[in-house]
Parts: sequence; C-alpha cells; structure tokens
Amino acid sequence: MAVETTPSEAGTRRNWLQRLLDFFVYGVIQTRVWKKIYPGVMHFAIFWGVTIQVLGTAVNLMQQDLFLPFELPWPRGTAYLWFELVMDIAGGLILLGVVMAILRRLFFKPKYLVNKREDWIALALLFLIPILGFSSEAFRLHSVEPSWRAWSPIGNLFAQAFSAMGLTLGTSVAVHQFLFWGHVATGLAFLVAMPFTKLRHIFTGPLNILLRPDRHNAALEKIENIEEAEKLGVSEIEEFESQLLLSFSACVQCGRCEDVCPANISGMPYSPRELILSMREAMQDSLIWVQGSNSEALLGKKIDNELPWLCTTCGACQIVCPMFIDPVTSIVELRRYLTLTTGEIPGSVAEALTQMERYGNPWGLPREQRATWIKDLGVHVLQPGEEVDVLLFLGCAVSYDDRNKQAGQRFARLLKQAGVDFAVLGLDEGCCGDTARRLGHEYLFQVMAEENIAKLDAVKFNRIVTPCAHCFNALKNEYPQFGGDYTVLHHTEFLDELLQHDQLELPVVANTKAVSYHDSCYLGRYNEIYDSPRHILDSIDGLKRSEIPRHAENTFCCGGGGGQMWLETDANTRINHRRLEQVIDNEEVETIITACPYCMIMFDDAIRSKGMSEKITVLDIAEILSDNSDEVTS
Repeated sequence: MAVETTPSEAGTRRNWLQRLLDFFVYGVIQTRVWKKIYPGVMHFAIFWGVTIQVLGTAVNLMQQDLFLPFELPWPRGTAYLWFELVMDIAGGLILLGVVMAILRRLFFKPKYLVNKREDWIALALLFLIPILGFSSEAFRLHSVEPSWRAWSPIGNLFAQAFSAMGLTLGTSVAVHQFLFWGHVATGLAFLVAMPFTKLRHIFTGPLNILLRPDRHNAALEKIENIEEAEKLGVSEIEEFESQLLLSFSACVQCGRCEDVCPANISGMPYSPRELILSMREAMQDSLIWVQGSNSEALLGKKIDNELPWLCTTCGACQIVCPMFIDPVTSIVELRRYLTLTTGEIPGSVAEALTQMERYGNPWGLPREQRATWIKDLGVHVLQPGEEVDVLLFLGCAVSYDDRNKQAGQRFARLLKQAGVDFAVLGLDEGCCGDTARRLGHEYLFQVMAEENIAKLDAVKFNRIVTPCAHCFNALKNEYPQFGGDYTVLHHTEFLDELLQHDQLELPVVANTKAVSYHDSCYLGRYNEIYDSPRHILDSIDGLKRSEIPRHAENTFCCGGGGGQMWLETDANTRINHRRLEQVIDNEEVETIITACPYCMIMFDDAIRSKGMSEKITVLDIAEILSDNSDEVTS
C-alpha cells in the first residue's frame, strides 16, 4: 500500500533531492569552476588527487587496526596493484595541479587574482605531501625491490633516481623512515592549517552549496513583521544569518566576481571579493572576543559608508562564483540599515525614495499623469470585477519617461494589431517597488507590493504582461512572498508567442540594419530569458544581428539597476558609458536593441553624452518589430 504524504512533506523531499543534486553538480563535478578552462583543469587535478589520496590513506590506516576494533582485509593480487597505480596517479595529479597554480600565480597571473601568504602556505603543503610521499615510496621500493614496482610508476621513477646515487640498504631504510614520518607530519599540518587558510573551503564551500537559500536568486529576503522589528538591516557581523556567515568563510578569493563586476571594471572603488573578505575579517575578529564584547559596526570600520551604494545588483558575481556566494544580499542588508535605521543615505537616493513615497513613482510626477497616452490609443482601463485575458502592467518608466512612452505605445499598437484581449489598470497601477527594495527601503516596497496585489486581486485576468524587466522580476519572483501568485510574462516572451502563432505581421526593413541585442540583467541573468528576443529579431528580414562580446548570462550591466539610475556617479566611472563602448567596438552596429526601459534610458543617456546620436540609436524590441506601423502618438 502506498504511503500518503502531505504536499509540504513532498515539497521538502523534492527540495532536498534538488539540494543533493546541486551538491553533486556544483560541489563534486564543480561545473562552475570549469567555466574557465585553465583553472578548471588545475582545480580538477588538485581536488581529485587529494580526494583519492585521502580515501586511499584511510584504507591504508584501517589495515593497521588503529581506528577500528578489526582489520579490513588488505587488497591482494591484482586489486592491490590497481590500488597502487590509482594512488600514484592521484599523487601525480596533485603535483600537476600545484605546478599549474604556481605558474599561473608567477608568470601569467590575471589582474583579478591576488597572491597572499595563505595561498603560498596552501600550495607549499599540497606540494610537499606528494613529494614526500613519492620519495618515501621510492626508498621503500629501493629497499624491497618488489616485482610489482612498475605499478607505482612515479614512485618507481623516483626510486630509479635514488638508485643512481649508490645508496646502501641501511641508508635506504633509515631515509625511508625519516621521509615516512615527514610525510605524516606534513599531512597533519595540512589538516591543522585548514581552518586558518583558504583550504577551509574544502568543507565550507560544498556546505554552502548544500544549504544556500531556496528562494529564487532574483528575489531578496523578506523582512517578516517589519512594523514590529526593532532594528532593520545589518550593522554588525553577528546580525547576518548563519548561512551568510558560512558563505563568507567559503570564499576562496579566486576573483571571478571581481572580474565580471561592472562597477569594478568601470573604475568604481567597489569589489565584491573585497566586500566578502571584509565580512570574513569582521567575523574572525568577532570570534576572538568573548561574547562579542569588542564587536564593532561594519560600516565606517570594515566597510566604507559609500561602498554599499556602488553595487548595481546585476547578479554577475552570483552566477560566476563556484561557491554560490551572494554579495548582493549582503549589500542590500547594509542598505536597509542605512535607509531604515540611520537614514545616512546619499541625497539622490533620499530624493528618489521621497518621490516614491509622495507620488508613487521615482520620477516624482503626479499619479494623474501616469500613462496618459493610453487614452489616445483607446486602451481599455480595467475596472474592479471586470475580466480580461492579458493585463498589461506598464511600469513607471513606460508611464512617465518620454522615451519609453514611445516604446510603450508601439507595444500597445502591436497588441491591438494582433487582436489580443488586453487592458491596463490605469491610475490604479502603482510602482512595483523594485527600486525601493534594492535601495534598502523594504518597508516602502512592502507597502507598494501589498497595494498592487489588492488592485490586481480586484480584477480578473489570465496573464500579466509587462515591458519592464524590473516589474517583471518583482511581479514574478517577489510578489509571491506576499501572496501575489500570478502568471507573468515579459513582453519579449509574449511577442515571440504571437509571432509563433502568426498573429503579428513582420515589418519589412528596406535597408539592411546591423543591430546588437543587449541582455538586461534582470531579464536575462536573473530570469534566463535569452531566446525569445533573439527569435524575434532573427525573424525580421533585413536585420543583421551580431552579438556583443559580453552577452547572455555574461552580459554587462547598463548601470541602471539596484537604484543606480537615481544615483549621482562620477562621469569617469559610469557603467553605461563602458557598456556603450563595448557595443560600438563593433563598427557595423547601427542600432542597439533593448528589452528593458532602464537599459533604454541608460543607453540613450550614454549616446547623448558622447555625441553619437547620429551614428547609433537605441530601440526597444517592440519598436523594431513595429517598424512599418503607424507613427506613435508624441
């Protein structure tokens, strides 16, 4: 008879199965490490060499009746020979990996890789252990001269070298004993060094992969009972959740996060690696003092007050980290403390948040002016109790920003041409709250989310479609935290669906246009929507699409996410300028295609700032798809 389980029990079982699968894929096979071939091979050699050697040494020790009340049967015959061969190969792998690591650090070190004392301690121990092991094995082979010595090829090679020295049997036995105990001592030193060097990641890394949060990577943690909380955000290291503290310890300082960070690449004084290392240093300092008696505030001590505001929350660091460390969550926790507890925030941040509180949008424009263009197009405004197939959630940028209004009108015209049954909420639509949440104002976000959910629940619809990547992410991944579970599509997904059902007439591009599609971080990296926009562009005759060097999950942020669009930044370190440079390196490109209003604004600003309006243009994907439609309302 089958045993019945509740949905929650079944979900928990599936969850742990997924956790174990992730542990195997990312902790054992280490697929993220292999994204860079040279360090991938290097780490593979060291990891599997050490793993096999540890298991083999355990088998050897258990033959000596040291740890068990019985002796395991010693492998004899062919099994023993294969055991010797595998152990030899494993030791060789360790040496290969260590030599590769030394060469990389000395002769072709990438700029994001740093050399620290603990790195050299770890490499020295990893080098000495197999060297002493092979040397000890060599003198054993030289003393005993077994018939199976060829099954220990590296040890036999060492033995032949020592034999050429003409050592006597007595000397070989004595040296073997010395090397054997030296090998044992070095192995014990390796174990002792683990908690105090980057070797700790052998345990903390896989454990962090296993225990990382279940929530979607694009969704921030909800503050429960926010109105009753005495302190909001994090100001001291002890206030971080235990899983985040574990992740700080799991960092191996590989620098992959720094290598892809748009803020760091653009010259801003921000590095996700240095952020995590500062957290770990604070954690270690805190452990030294009894009961945290010497606990210090993070901000202003370990971390500059300016630093939390430099992150765009683009998620590039999260997706490349082999250990699944999440600097974005730490950044937002620090912002929450500054925004909600101390109020020590940049003036431009304070202004944007104040306008959201007063007017319901970061532009600071009256609610009555929200998407007034929908009246000119005759778009139906859904009333409470009414029903529609598609609810079009416009978002603040498409409602208020002049440039994005044009893209919104184009999209609405496409829906009308396709005969889609759609409507909007009109003045009842509020800001999704993404900017407030990323800037640390969790309370304002929760208020906005709950108000929107109440308005959405008052009408009936099958799907929500939005042209804003940030609204899309909030509605799809964060509103469920507050009971707002909806089917949400980005407008690229919906347009692609309409094309596949032949509901749209493709435009005719008279002169061949060279275009490049820019992947929005919140659409692509966070929600893995890469194919739909490319399907749309590839279906249009006359378009010649070329990829920007950094695209898909490796896309480069436009600089507008995480509230950065409202921050005043140094003109010499603006991320949108760096992204534009990456696009125009391909001289054939005439048009940048976006699918996010924030990206549209940031590209348009960069193009105007550099005086390139006559050479390159930026269009929303709806605009290129409606290239032969009627003119939009200005």
